[in-house]
Amino acid sequence: MRKFVFSWMVLILMTLASDAAIVHGVIRTSSGKVLPFASVLVKGTTQGVAANANGIYSLQLDPGNYTLLAQYIGHTSVEKKVRVTQADQEVNFVLDEQQYTLSAVEVASGGEDPAYAIIRKTIAAREQHLKEIKAFQCEVYIKGKMQLRSYPKYLLGRKIDFEDGDTSKQKMIFLSETLARYSVQLPEKEKVEVLSTKVSGRSGAFGLSNPQIISFYENNISVGDNLNPRGFVSPIAQGALAYYRYHFEGTFFENGKEVSKIRVIPRRAYEPVFSGYINIIEDEWRLQSVDLLLVKAQQLQLLDTIRIQQLYVPSGKFWVIKNQVIYPSGKLLGFDFYGSFVQVYDKFVMAPAFTNRFFDHTILKFYDSSNKKAPAYWDSIRPLPLLAEEKRDYKKKDSLEEARKDPRYLDSLDAKRNQLRLSGLLFTGQSFSKRKKKETLSFASLLSTFNYNTVEGGVVNFSPRYRRRFEGRHALFINPDIRYGLANQHLNPSVSMGANFGKKYFQRFSLAGGRNVFQYNNAGPITERINSLSTLFSEANYLKIYEANFFSLNYGSDIGNGLTVSAGFEYQDRIALDNLAHPVSWKDLANRSFTPNYPVDISSQPMAPNKAAKFTVGLRWQPGADYIEFPDRKMSIGSKYPTFSLSFTRGIPGLLGSDVDYAKWRLGIQDEVDLKLKGSLNYHLLFGGFLSANQTYVSDLQHYLGNQTIFASRELNSFQLAPYYAYSNASRFSMETHIEYHMNGWLTNKIPVFKKFNWFLVTGLNTLHIQNDRDYYEWLIGIENILKVIRVDYIQGFASGGGRPSGFRISLPLF
Repeated sequence: MRKFVFSWMVLILMTLASDAAIVHGVIRTSSGKVLPFASVLVKGTTQGVAANANGIYSLQLDPGNYTLLAQYIGHTSVEKKVRVTQADQEVNFVLDEQQYTLSAVEVASGGEDPAYAIIRKTIAAREQHLKEIKAFQCEVYIKGKMQLRSYPKYLLGRKIDFEDGDTSKQKMIFLSETLARYSVQLPEKEKVEVLSTKVSGRSGAFGLSNPQIISFYENNISVGDNLNPRGFVSPIAQGALAYYRYHFEGTFFENGKEVSKIRVIPRRAYEPVFSGYINIIEDEWRLQSVDLLLVKAQQLQLLDTIRIQQLYVPSGKFWVIKNQVIYPSGKLLGFDFYGSFVQVYDKFVMAPAFTNRFFDHTILKFYDSSNKKAPAYWDSIRPLPLLAEEKRDYKKKDSLEEARKDPRYLDSLDAKRNQLRLSGLLFTGQSFSKRKKKETLSFASLLSTFNYNTVEGGVVNFSPRYRRRFEGRHALFINPDIRYGLANQHLNPSVSMGANFGKKYFQRFSLAGGRNVFQYNNAGPITERINSLSTLFSEANYLKIYEANFFSLNYGSDIGNGLTVSAGFEYQDRIALDNLAHPVSWKDLANRSFTPNYPVDISSQPMAPNKAAKFTVGLRWQPGADYIEFPDRKMSIGSKYPTFSLSFTRGIPGLLGSDVDYAKWRLGIQDEVDLKLKGSLNYHLLFGGFLSANQTYVSDLQHYLGNQTIFASRELNSFQLAPYYAYSNASRFSMETHIEYHMNGWLTNKIPVFKKFNWFLVTGLNTLHIQNDRDYYEWLIGIENILKVIRVDYIQGFASGGGRPSGFRISLPLF
């Protein structure tokens, strides 16, 4: 009986659903020009759709009488009454350009433009409108696509091939759709639940799914990632009058409301501001729509332009966003690209009753099978019709994806991609893949394979990397390493291997063993490449190494709530190495000679042979960490709070013949503080010391990352002028601080050469305090963002013994 009733219920629901009809049509201007992404609403509600890029819309409605309202920024709205039956019908709209009235405005000769009075009132009401909607829930449809107008034939010596059989320069490189439920509760709670998502040609992927409502009621506007680290000043920000000029274009009436159109004009070039138009509702002093543009002259990074259009509609006593469209475009490394990212908001629920645990730290959740929806489903929920080119892209890439499941097709792709390239062999490295098994074998370039030092002479380091992927985040890696010194004829083979796994949280296990050389500071303060250059050209052998038979085991896991735990064991049988009798230098400098192969600042003789077994446990915590939850895993994306790290290491005497006996700890605090227009302040504080140091050797001491070459070492972790081992110690307490202030264009946007090339100022301070020992400080000032990737610093050091080192350091991507 229950099965019978259930069947009838399904039949009734299907019958009711089939009564709905499609109202469709085209939205054009009176001259016949289509209006892309125009809005069509059921008047008096937020229910509606957006047209596609060709002005075509499609709206599903139940039978009844409706008034449809078509809107487009800068054009008059048009209403049409329609009677919906069970049959589809075509309803087209023609929107004239908006006519603006100026007769009610009187401007005295030389007087202030009327726009300023409107802007001041809007600024005064800004915070009220920002916070007036305490909570809401809605659905949002997101469609993003990127296309190419042209692209280079080769990049870094490698031929550009999209492997789609299409040699045309114009192509769709990305197409994605998402339907999500978006929930917000002031002041800071948000959650996005992805109901369905798809990516063209990638059936298992998840599309762009995190809606970003760009609220111009905020003082500082963040658009995308890395497009301007300072953000952009809103045209109605608290201090906007210092950044913008305004011009009153006129008024028009919409839904019985008087709306003023204001032209927004940057006061100066090279300020992070918009240009374009905003429409403001009189007496309420709120935004009705915006049409704004960002260009390179306004400190836009990576892109040439971004255009932002928004349309707001009434929902009860509030106004809510209905459509938002972002149009990026740019030219980079020969790629000429453009795109559109459309967001259509619908089904608003104002003041929803959220449960106490609804807002957890999962801010983006993909439901199971959200990326497995059938085409018929998408046709039924999509609020704007697909373009013909989008339909072709789905069809073509879905067919290619099916073809790529054929082992013979995958073999043909592998044969093509795995061809040996001269640029890869010499400079960038080479990878070989076997797609049907999800295997990759990678080799480093010859440039990084060969190095030189005063202990081994020429060094050949052959380090292939094997990786195999499985479902989800599961992966296996095996990395053999064969190192051979051409002069001392020492062969050092080793291997490391491990696995990534974890259904909910990421976990990693690794083990390694063999024979290898290690720097006395195992963190590796100087790279082999930089040491090769300094040895051969400056007669400075900064690399200090010893040889050891070793093995290690390591495990790490994210356990939720921003916590990551780790544990590791390592054993080394260590022996010192001597310099060659006659090491090579291509440049013999007066008053300079090679130093012995041990840290001469803290040791007068080579390290005695020793064995060391040590166990390390660690904890890393970022309070308030947020997560993205996929059906099979969770991924941390950090939070606004600092990250704390704590580790404890115990050198265990007697274990496997171990000679060491010590215990040490280390606490770190790190954060990046966004100062908006004033830049960012980044800091890293480190505290540590030895609880006991009954028996230590040089490599067991607390070391710091120093630097004695022109090439900068790791920022926020190192001292740019300190000798590599001068401050190594076994003290009970030490503290180091690394602070950098990145102005990100603040101030330099007023300096002629700096603003033209978009160079930024950076300043910083590094300090070291060792209990009952020496202190060291250094201050730096530099220029960054040179050609986007280069940074040059001048550093002045201060040592407690009276030393005053100074010098320049340069950061390059390859060093």
